[in-house]
Amino acid sequence: MSISDFSSQLMQIVVVFLPFLLGIILHEIAHGLMALKCGDPTARMLGRLTLNPLPHIDPAGLGCFVFTSLFTPFVFGWAKPVPVNPRYFRNYRRDMLLVSAAGPLCNFLLALFMGLCLRLFLLLAPDPFILHSSAGNFLLQMLLSGISANLVLAWFNLLPIPPLDGGHILECLLPFRMAQKFAGMGRIGFVVLLALLAVGGLNHVLLPLVKVSYKAVLGFAGVL
Repeated sequence: MSISDFSSQLMQIVVVFLPFLLGIILHEIAHGLMALKCGDPTARMLGRLTLNPLPHIDPAGLGCFVFTSLFTPFVFGWAKPVPVNPRYFRNYRRDMLLVSAAGPLCNFLLALFMGLCLRLFLLLAPDPFILHSSAGNFLLQMLLSGISANLVLAWFNLLPIPPLDGGHILECLLPFRMAQKFAGMGRIGFVVLLALLAVGGLNHVLLPLVKVSYKAVLGFAGVL
């Protein structure tokens, strides 16, 4: 690999990593803030309601991100889950549903925000020289990556597989006995996710959702 190829690959990782890191941090903060609103101060007491990335970074999740960004079409990674103590909740099923939904909702809103930032950037920098400059191209690619990264995070976490947010949401919506049986699947849920990732199954589920919502965000922002 030449130096130019290495630099290009490194830049590609940076362009994807920075908005992805912001997305997973805000995702976890959203969980913590909603839990706090529902009466659980655990995340605040443990210092997890911060934009400082260090308390949020999971080494295994970070390593998975680097690997998938280099070798697979689907970027995958995670942060340390924000601790939630449901004993503080006044209404367990309602409050757990709200806490679980807060993370993916935050990622959808962040994707929309980056779409609007992209629109603003294109309005303020119509000059082709600015758009094709190193700084302009870097910002453009960062915003586009930010939109797609947050949509991937949102849809991935909405998969109805425990321990993902979608699994918790479905558990809160199921009748009590069915919810108990479904919650027991959490022991193998992570193994199922890794198996789907290894065989490319996640691509078939997530990529169509990401593509449709990506176009919707750009259309909403007036870019398309």
